[in-house]
Amino acid sequence: MSKRENDTIIELKSVSKNYGLGDAESKALNKFDLTVKRGEFIMIMGPSGCGKTTLLNILGLLDKPTSGEYLLHGKNVSKISARKKAHFRAKEIGFIFQNFNLISTLSVIENVALPLIYNGVSKTRRLKAADNILEHFHLHQREYYMPYQLSGGQQQRVAIARSLITKPSIILADEPTGNLDSRSSHIIMEELRDIHSQGNTIIMVTHNPDLTAYATRVINMLDGGIDTDIKTVADHNLPRGTISTEKINVRVLSRKKPPEISIESQTPVIVSGDKISISTEDNKKDEKKAEAKSESLTEKSEKKELRNSPYIAKPASAKDAPKPGKTEEKNKKEDKHKPRKRSIVKLSSLTEKIKKSVPKIKKPSKKSKEDSKKKDDKAKDTKKKGKE
Repeated sequence: MSKRENDTIIELKSVSKNYGLGDAESKALNKFDLTVKRGEFIMIMGPSGCGKTTLLNILGLLDKPTSGEYLLHGKNVSKISARKKAHFRAKEIGFIFQNFNLISTLSVIENVALPLIYNGVSKTRRLKAADNILEHFHLHQREYYMPYQLSGGQQQRVAIARSLITKPSIILADEPTGNLDSRSSHIIMEELRDIHSQGNTIIMVTHNPDLTAYATRVINMLDGGIDTDIKTVADHNLPRGTISTEKINVRVLSRKKPPEISIESQTPVIVSGDKISISTEDNKKDEKKAEAKSESLTEKSEKKELRNSPYIAKPASAKDAPKPGKTEEKNKKEDKHKPRKRSIVKLSSLTEKIKKSVPKIKKPSKKSKEDSKKKDDKAKDTKKKGKE
């Protein structure tokens, strides 16, 4: 196989799509032939009803052709099962819609990470990949916004980021600038140009002829077929490669000690904040001196704080001492008007006095108890004898 055959991603062979039956039958596509190379940016134009949207639905495996063959990466996908089509869509095709189609109950980062669920990616990896691609589109600060909090251009950039999260080989865009103003549409087209320059294949439907300057191939459709097909860039000049949305983000968390990195010379490099310093014997001495100076400075500052603190009693100065004469007279007058304090007696002293005044009662001994029992027994015996 030649290089050109290897570069072919999509091939349609006499594809037709009919709607209705009998006299009401209409042909959206009529024996349509198309080949798409890797790295092409194709703009499809034409009047409404010429079959542009039907063509995108067939290319995106959302609809079946009535007749003909659809080859995707050399495989005939026109008659495969719905499950296999879903698998192809999840890995090979990214969609960008005119109405954005963002889920209103999910945040921006969750909308972007949504396609990775169908590929079985874990939640943490999904959110990391979505964070990286949102940073590429300058939406890193709005990743936890809801869709209604964004403008139309920002919502479309989120939709583009969602279409790229699975690294598809084909991007299908159905009038992505139809609901945007000229400034926002220019930003979206610049983003698509950047994506195309990294090697992605883009097939876009539009009604705006001014946007054809971004394309490498312009196709005009009419009555379910191709009217004109113009290539502005040769096949050998198309960008090759694949888009890479992954970035290396280093986030340094707060640590008690700075991390040490060993180099081939085995000299530790200490990273502290934004500064990098290589520690040697001379540097270690300088560090010890600097630590000693910092300790002395901290001790001095602590002493000053103790002196100036309002919670520590200060020695009375001559200015703070009361003046004799008038102040003493005022104090005496104030003392006369003040109520006298009653003498408070402690409970402990009262209890001691009460104990001394009350006579002590002697407890009966064991012998006295025994004697009293004997007397009672004798008295009982005498009573019994008298009765007898």
